[in-house]
Amino acid sequence: MDDPRSEIVLFVPSFAAILWGGMYVVSKWGFQSIPPVTLAFLRVFIGATVLLGLVRVAYPRRSFTRRDWRGFAVLGVWVAVTMGTQFAGTDLTTASEGSLITVLTPVFTLGLGVALLGEELTPRKLAGTALAIGGTVFVLAGQYELATIGAESAAGIGFLVIASAGWAAYTVCGKPLIRRYSALETATYSTVLAVPLLAILVPVELRFTDATIRSVSVTGPLVAAVLYLGVLSTAVAWYCWYKGMEVTDAGTVAVFFFAQPIVGAALGAVVLGESIGTEFFIGGLLMALGVYVVTTAS
Repeated sequence: MDDPRSEIVLFVPSFAAILWGGMYVVSKWGFQSIPPVTLAFLRVFIGATVLLGLVRVAYPRRSFTRRDWRGFAVLGVWVAVTMGTQFAGTDLTTASEGSLITVLTPVFTLGLGVALLGEELTPRKLAGTALAIGGTVFVLAGQYELATIGAESAAGIGFLVIASAGWAAYTVCGKPLIRRYSALETATYSTVLAVPLLAILVPVELRFTDATIRSVSVTGPLVAAVLYLGVLSTAVAWYCWYKGMEVTDAGTVAVFFFAQPIVGAALGAVVLGESIGTEFFIGGLLMALGVYVVTTAS
């Protein structure tokens, strides 16, 4: 990262984590009106539409090889797997379970970066990641009863673990295409190709649940929630996530993911009036220190 601008760009993934911080609450609330997989489809469809509009303006004459399209398709599969299992798992679990399992995503990403991209696993990176994990768990322990995790929905936890691994694969497998083209193009076409895969799952979900499209009451807050998920937590956040991959490795970008549950806890205090104690501030400081250690590694 010799270019000084790269240090600024490197913190773009933290903005993605901030946007994702409020996603759990918004999606959990949205499930009261829209079934999980259907909401995941709407999220990705809106995100793909926004991204496609932007990429048509930024790269109007770009063409891709058949090999590139296969690469985008593989990423699209990971998007569909991640979104489907994430929303299904979120619907079946508690906030504490969802927040804690989120910690697995950067761990999976770090491992896959080493295994698939040959990234170096330095002592500094390991130490920083361990600090970030510890800080995040410290925050969650002060907010939730972690001893009760797993008591109700093993299936939901299983879905969230798959979602964590899926997002790690999406992060790592996107690196070659980001190198050849750009973060915007890679995020766009992988998202677009995920739309039909999730669309196929919508009638399956409706067939095996009591939900129907006609039962959905379209209100202003519901529209705002869906737009937040589609525009901000998908189009904007996914571009920001891949933008960080333009300047550094997957393991370094992954450490910013730890900010998601921290931001979620802070939003819970501000928006929902939930209490936060000294654990939040101590854990947040440890997480920030871990991010600093990883991102300043030479």
